[in-house]
Amino acid sequence: GCGGMAEDASIEKVAAVRLLTGLDRPLHYRIPKAWSDSLETGHLVRIPLRNRHPLGVVLEVDVVPEVPRDKLRLITEVLYPRPVLTADLLQLTDWMSRYYGSRWETILETMIPAPARKGMRPKTSLTLHLARPVSDAELAALAQRAPKQAKLLSFLRDQPLPPTKSDVLKRLGIASTTCESLIKKGLLAQGCLAAERVAYADDLGASEQVGEIPPELTTEQKAAVEALSNQFDTGDFVCTLLQGVTGSGKTEVYLHLMQRALEAGGGIIFLVPEVALTPQTIGRLRARLARLPGVKAVVWHSHLSDGERLDAWLALARGEARVVVGARSAIFAPLKNLRLIIVDEEHEPAYKQEESPRYQGRDVAVYRARLVGGLCILGSATPSLETVRNALTGRYQRLQLTQRIDNRRMPTMQLVDMRGEVLSRRGPVTLSRILEDKLKARYSAREQAILFINRRGFAPHLLCRDCGHVEGCTDCSITLTYHRTDETLKCHLCGAMRPAPKRCPACGSIKIQMQGHGTQRVEAVVQRILPTAKIVRIDADTMARRHQFRQILTAFRQGRIDVLIGTQMIAKGLDFPNVTLVGLVEADLSLHQPDFRSAERTFQLLVQVAGRAGRGDRAGEVIVQTYTPHAGPIQFARRNDVDGFLQAELETREAFGYPPFRHLVQHLFRGPNPEKLAFVAEQWVRRIEGKTGPSVEIRGPAPCATEKIKGHYRFQVWYFTNQVSRLVTLLKREQEDFLVPEDVIQAIDVDPASPG
Repeated sequence: GCGGMAEDASIEKVAAVRLLTGLDRPLHYRIPKAWSDSLETGHLVRIPLRNRHPLGVVLEVDVVPEVPRDKLRLITEVLYPRPVLTADLLQLTDWMSRYYGSRWETILETMIPAPARKGMRPKTSLTLHLARPVSDAELAALAQRAPKQAKLLSFLRDQPLPPTKSDVLKRLGIASTTCESLIKKGLLAQGCLAAERVAYADDLGASEQVGEIPPELTTEQKAAVEALSNQFDTGDFVCTLLQGVTGSGKTEVYLHLMQRALEAGGGIIFLVPEVALTPQTIGRLRARLARLPGVKAVVWHSHLSDGERLDAWLALARGEARVVVGARSAIFAPLKNLRLIIVDEEHEPAYKQEESPRYQGRDVAVYRARLVGGLCILGSATPSLETVRNALTGRYQRLQLTQRIDNRRMPTMQLVDMRGEVLSRRGPVTLSRILEDKLKARYSAREQAILFINRRGFAPHLLCRDCGHVEGCTDCSITLTYHRTDETLKCHLCGAMRPAPKRCPACGSIKIQMQGHGTQRVEAVVQRILPTAKIVRIDADTMARRHQFRQILTAFRQGRIDVLIGTQMIAKGLDFPNVTLVGLVEADLSLHQPDFRSAERTFQLLVQVAGRAGRGDRAGEVIVQTYTPHAGPIQFARRNDVDGFLQAELETREAFGYPPFRHLVQHLFRGPNPEKLAFVAEQWVRRIEGKTGPSVEIRGPAPCATEKIKGHYRFQVWYFTNQVSRLVTLLKREQEDFLVPEDVIQAIDVDPASPG
């Protein structure tokens, strides 16, 4: 730092600094002499403001101030030697605040990790080296007077790299006073070394590094790599949809392009939708990048420790690491010379952030690539309709991989009509006969199976057969889920829990029973059919420990688990060669949601889950249990007709004017009193109606699909528009003098992932 410097009267440069909290405009400060040449836009600085010293980001250097320079105060300290935000990130902040209506400070909070905002320092250790060459004669003379000093010097003379001070003292059994004497004599000097904390560099990481030798590319893969590599020479912005069937080797295409980008001196951001997928991806990358000298990849997501997070981020800011792999917030990595952004499984709703700033990671990735003139690749077997429409209108390029690697067959999908099962068995059925038989056959053939259910817990709800009473949450408008391990009812929105009743609280009947299936119930049923099999359940309840997910997946890949049961975390992108059977226990769950995207979600889910089967040498089979086998998305998925589904769904959306044909903006009002909320929302719509113009369609106000969460009621207003920034600016302006009771909270969500 450079605090406490004497002020110099000669002309000093002035910087415009944006505070991380509080003010929404830049302030002017003088730049200390020591930093006058090295301070750049994007540096993180501490500044004096009244009697505090808050943090800010330098927006501009060499500004002409509106007040005399001597009235301006000096920047107190520059926290890190390199800028923490690149120029394109500052432009991106500007765009995000306009498009998503977010405040600068919430965007900067997302871009600059918490440990850096707290001013946390990288971990360092002291090193020792000779201050000047020492001759043999000198050593011999010193050995007479101070043998320990001589021993230390002769040890350091033989070291190729400066060792850490603590290691040397421990190894030679010398006190630190010996060092001090030698430093005073000018024979010894101390240095400083950053000690880095690296995520996933542990023993587990080794088992995740699969396949060192790159496979031979297929004709389709080669064509894709060639078509995209040219971009690194031209340096123009290109966005490409890489649509490849599951198992067609999209990751291999990414790896080849990454190599080209790195050879061209570029930086790379690789986004994955789930934190859970990061270890497998980083394992493959590190194994491959190990061959390129001096290339380092870091991991970025919410499960890192503060130290790992700070070190990874500083390595990117310093330009030491040129590749970052992570979940959606990795899109804000401070990479120099960014050339390539990959968004894997771009259709995943996980790319959308649910709290402020409510950005969509995929869209931010495309915009950032545009700012730097880089290449953006959106990869998926089941692309989102937004991306497909951009490809059809020519805004994006589209490349297709239609074949699986080694011409492996796509798995066959068989639909089981559960209505017949229920009739023949006279009661609720978890697994159909056919799925039970297939599980037994796979187990005896020593092959693995995955059972997928989109809901955790044992059963979704308790229902009284006599009076129809269903146990619901008192603070949220959803039913409570029954968890068998501890005989409790839990709310999956607010976390409230209470013991499961033995009798119906409404009528006292003992016929209160579980309805529906959760992961725990499926596990119990499978254990009954296959008593000797090793069965493991993966869901948010069992995944509380930090590395548990990785341990389970590694054990599954090594064949130590026979059947894996899980929620959607196992449907994505994972590669298990010995899985030959995938069962979808209830395909209809996502189909009957009050959401215009429910058909798209159901279709994507079926194709993605099916894609986990038959990735090795043996063909895969998929059993889909459904009560509505005739439904469009289910039939298209059975035939694996992605383009047919996309075309049919685009026609439906166009007819109703839904995204991707118009943008959707959700305006949420929440608070403890439903009457007051309804009144405020209606007043708002009356106020705004005349001002939005004919291009905006307003719907509502109406209660949300989930009307109450954590004791707060929720109302919403929908806007359909083609000009988001214009609408958001108008809404923000009108909100300024729209008086709202204290207990009513508003939020604006642009392009929401799911309504409700």
